[in-house]
Parts: sequence; C-alpha cells; structure tokens
Amino acid sequence: MESHLPYGISFSTILRNNLPASNLTANSVNTTNAVSVFGGCDHMVSGIIFDLTMQSFNVIIGIPANILVIANLIKTRNEPLTSDIYLGCLAFMDAYFGFMTIISFLNLYHWKSAMAWMALKFSYGVKDTSGPLFLSCVCLDRFIAVLFPIAFGQLKDIKYRIGLTVIVWLLTFAYASAKTVGGIHNFEKVFTGEVLFAFTWMVVCNVAILWALKRSRGAGKDEMNPMKRKAFKMVLSILIIIISNYLPPVAMFPFEDHYPRQVFICYVQPVGFAFVNISSTIQPLTYLSRLEKVPFLPDSCVEKLSCKEKEKPSNK
Repeated sequence: MESHLPYGISFSTILRNNLPASNLTANSVNTTNAVSVFGGCDHMVSGIIFDLTMQSFNVIIGIPANILVIANLIKTRNEPLTSDIYLGCLAFMDAYFGFMTIISFLNLYHWKSAMAWMALKFSYGVKDTSGPLFLSCVCLDRFIAVLFPIAFGQLKDIKYRIGLTVIVWLLTFAYASAKTVGGIHNFEKVFTGEVLFAFTWMVVCNVAILWALKRSRGAGKDEMNPMKRKAFKMVLSILIIIISNYLPPVAMFPFEDHYPRQVFICYVQPVGFAFVNISSTIQPLTYLSRLEKVPFLPDSCVEKLSCKEKEKPSNK
C-alpha cells in the first residue's frame, strides 16, 4: 500500500522531520499538492516566519560572505593556517546550504518536484552535521596549539588534518543520507546528541584556551603580548558565536517529549534550527572581520567593517 503525505504539511516539517522517503516518492502529485509554507501551523506561524527570515539572511549575506572566505583561503594558500582546511570546508558547506535555500523556494512555488524535496533533505542533513563537526575540529586544532604546543608541532603535517576532514565528510554524508531515507526510529535524537556533544566540547575547549591565554602573561606584565591578545579575542568571538548559535537547540531539543507535538513542530523546532541556520552568515562575517584585506572589496570598505584594532601612533 502506498504511503501519502497528509495534506497541509509545511515544507519545514518535510525537511526537518524523520519522514520516510517513500512518503515523498510514492506519489509525486500527492506530495507537491500537500506541501505549503505554513501547512499544519496556520495558527502558529511566527516560528516558521522567524526561520525563513534567518534563511533569507543566509541567501542575501551568507552566500557572498562564504564565497569571499573561500576566495581568501585560496589567495593565502601558500601561507595557510593549520585550521584553514576546516574553515574552507565549513565555508563551502554553508554556501551550498545557502544555494539550496533558493532551490527550496523555487521547488515550493514553481517546480513542485518530490525528488527535489529529497535533495533538500540531504542538504539539511549536511548543514546539521558539518557545522558542529568542522567547528569542533577548529576548536581541537587551537586547543592543542595553545595547551600542548610541543604535540602541536609534531602534528603540524597536513595529512592529519586531511584524515580528520575525511572522517567528518564521511560522518556528514552518512547522517545526511540517513536523514534523506528517513523512517529511522528516534533519528531526531541523533542530531540532539550530536549538537549537545559538540556544544559541550567547543565550550570546554574554548574556555580552556581563554584560561590558558589569560594565565600566559609575562612576569610582571599586566597585559598579554599582541599575538596572544589577538588569539584571545579570536577565541572569545568564536565562543560567543557557539553559544548564540547552538545554545537554543541544546537547551530546547532534549525536552522534545515534554512539548505538545504541535508546539514543538511549529515553534520550538523552527526557532531552534533558525539559530543554527544563521551560523552560515555569522561565521563567515566573523572570519572576514578579522582580515586586513578581503578579496574583491576595496580597502576603505574593509576598514569600516573590520573589527581589528587600529594601530595607535607611538609617542616617541
């Protein structure tokens, strides 16, 4: 017997929940007619509107910002930082997710293709996994560099980072494929557990780095040297991003069973994922704000947007 989607289902429910793939492919006509923006949440639309607003920022600002990040990493490839490979993968995945947001609106209003919904589910699975895991890799890299500098020197070879990147890609595609297939019992809890683990690790890691940098002032000095102060501010900004983007789902999703089902689907889930989604814009903007030169942008524009401290004239 063919399974069908109930009429009046929202596209957010299709992309975020564990619906079997057979529900999307068994009857394409049924699927495309059933999907709407607020289906099933017609009287509770604010959560979905908030999520759509964040995704719009990803399209308008996030896509260009991630392309600039990738362009800068390519430009500086001869003098790379050890974490550049993770940042490049993260920027690529975020740009891909931004483009797929455009596809989702085209499919909702124009194409109405059941197969396109499956491709979009895959992209959401990629976003769910790649962001936390690659950020965790960046945190691990800096954690070892600050707290275990000798071990970091021994592990500077690019092959270690390529190996870790391959593992993250495999985990990402395994999760995204399972999400696309759907119908796996309690699969939503996999994302909850992953984000909870990654969030805890990143917070502990960054707090440990900040603590180590704070304690590493020279004897008799009240201030850190410029390089350590720069690293301290960079890690602090990453910690703020992690908390603002990942704390809401970490705080709300573990209590899914305590919410009325409709409230969770229409309010809690869209709002929680909206904070995760907007990381596709915030992360590249934070990276670009620390650069002295940004590809394709004039220096005057970079100076206005940059968070870097201006050099104070010396009084000699």
